[in-house]
Amino acid sequence: QVRVVESGGGLVQPGGSLRLSCTASGRIFAITAMDWYRQPPGKQRELVAQIDSAGRTDYADSVRGRFTISGDTAEKTVFLQMNSMSPEDTAVYYCHVRLIADGRIRAEQWGQGTPVTVSS
Repeated sequence: QVRVVESGGGLVQPGGSLRLSCTASGRIFAITAMDWYRQPPGKQRELVAQIDSAGRTDYADSVRGRFTISGDTAEKTVFLQMNSMSPEDTAVYYCHVRLIADGRIRAEQWGQGTPVTVSS
């Protein structure tokens, strides 16, 4: 079994900052990448940022320059630092882990999501 847990969501004012954390645990041989997705109210889930086992990162255009993904897939932990936030960043944020489980089987696992609201 693999478990992914996010934390750090909450209410923040426009222009403010928030830091999300994600930790994976369980029967994991290796993690190949960890991603942050978000789902705004009434919209589809979208990729926000990702980091792979080599430390390479990529971002959605809407957050580039404002959000920073960091962490270490070997430590099974990833963070998302969100700065200069706007109401358009309001969403449920999900951590997505791409991994190789025990038995060398490729798999993926989602967290339960953490809500972020940007409002004055």
